[in-house]
Amino acid sequence: MRLDLHLHTTASDGAWEPAEVVHGARSGGLHAISITDHDTVAGVAEAHAAGASAGLTVIAGCELSSTLDGRELHILGYGVDTSNAALLERGRRARARRHERMAEMVARLRSQGIEVDLGSVEEVAGDGGMLGRPHLAEALVDADQVGSVDEAFDRFIGNWHDAYVSTDLGSPMEAIDVILGAGGVPVWAHPPSDLVESLTPKLADAGLRGLEAYRGSYRAPRIRRYRDLAKAHGLVVSGGSDWHNPKRNEKLGRFWATWGQLKELLAELGVERV
Repeated sequence: MRLDLHLHTTASDGAWEPAEVVHGARSGGLHAISITDHDTVAGVAEAHAAGASAGLTVIAGCELSSTLDGRELHILGYGVDTSNAALLERGRRARARRHERMAEMVARLRSQGIEVDLGSVEEVAGDGGMLGRPHLAEALVDADQVGSVDEAFDRFIGNWHDAYVSTDLGSPMEAIDVILGAGGVPVWAHPPSDLVESLTPKLADAGLRGLEAYRGSYRAPRIRRYRDLAKAHGLVVSGGSDWHNPKRNEKLGRFWATWGQLKELLAELGVERV
């Protein structure tokens, strides 16, 4: 059984509609996926319907942005109730904050002589998307300021650049609480290597249930390190490609985690082996 439990759609900052992601995953040989859009569950219903038709298991999910001591941290929520009032309210707040953040990033870029405007970023995102840096990167490509999305991040909008602005949507502890309140399983997405040992115990005390230990970019020593850390704190592990866009990521299905690797998480979610 091949699984990818970290995928994005046009509901946030992915390139494909939820149904397109489902069909791309199915044609790529995946058996189960989770739609984990940034700060929204708007794409889950469409993905569920498409999965039912395509014979693909779709796990409801989200990826909540948070900030702690100036660092942006993301918490995945698996198996959430997509009608939960607190989760939906957080999504509305996130949409407004992400618009403010993007306006500030565009202003910072323009002060550096980089010609891009907020309207072009909104056009890339479309009506339904949560504004994110991939949209800004595409707008920079369209404005001939860079040659690729990767170049936009490397030169102008990565976390280490002056134009970067964090989402500032609350602490990871608050994100965990929202996910738990929505009946979900909170898992720390792509934990930073320099924080994972020191912060995991604190997040576990706040209700964190897992670490994302399997990713296409992780080598065996890092995977073992995260698996061992999860075991030491009674946590499960997850795995996903963090797929957004075929221009940036490999083909869907190139990365997968196995049932055996994720069986404890899948048991918590009630997902049966196929």
